[in-house]
Amino acid sequence: MVNEDGAGVSGGLGPLARELGIELVEVDGRAATADDLLWRAVRGDGHFTAAQVRGGRVRGVGVHLERLRAASRELWGEELDPGLVRERVRHALGGRARDAALRVYVHRPAGALSLMVTLAAPGEVGDEPLRVRPVPYVRPFAHVKHLGGFGQTHYGRLAARAGYDEILLTGPDGEVAEGGVTNVLFWDGERLVLPTAPALAGTTLTLLEQGLPAAGLAPARRPVRLADLAGFRAVFLANSRGIVAVGEIDGHSYAVDGALLRRLRAVYEAVPWEEV
Repeated sequence: MVNEDGAGVSGGLGPLARELGIELVEVDGRAATADDLLWRAVRGDGHFTAAQVRGGRVRGVGVHLERLRAASRELWGEELDPGLVRERVRHALGGRARDAALRVYVHRPAGALSLMVTLAAPGEVGDEPLRVRPVPYVRPFAHVKHLGGFGQTHYGRLAARAGYDEILLTGPDGEVAEGGVTNVLFWDGERLVLPTAPALAGTTLTLLEQGLPAAGLAPARRPVRLADLAGFRAVFLANSRGIVAVGEIDGHSYAVDGALLRRLRAVYEAVPWEEV
């Protein structure tokens, strides 16, 4: 992410960046330098938010900004200026109506809050139902979208090797919390059910919850355990890429309720795209 002479770059990144789809990395409104990235490479301390950008706009800008503000306050007792976040994102976008996968990271090197913005190739969910493997792991401080989740990453890697698309994080008693990088929604034939175990309130789920009651799909919240999974008729996963159906959880198959999936996607797609 730097030139051979050590200077930061905003574009023309190297082979690894291209493999990851990363097009730009900026720190505090300028191209990232080697020192910027060294601190972040050796310190897994920080938090972030992820969003899809279409035509230079983002869904749920206020939800993303509040997530970053709340986490900065909790981690370091400092207030993050939402206007500064907007400014840094606009700078990264370069004033262009572009499509991208956006991430905004907040770190605190040298005792001051610092913003890193990355842009990568835009992403969408597919229509193929996913295979999901439950794993015995829950994220510490699950309500914060923090860095440093080795257990979560490694369980995801092991699941991928076994042919699974996603993992389902579960507690010692088999209580379901969330997906590895998703929130999970269950359909019992009458209502959507959201697990009550500690989990990250994803921005997509937050926006869904705001619109579901008007669509006649107000969700219920209750504990969900692995032993309960066979009693659900359909399962869905949601993250910044969108909403997708689950076809299997650890050998138990689910029919894809296409009509319900379309209703969920319609609720989410009704959320307006906003200028950052």
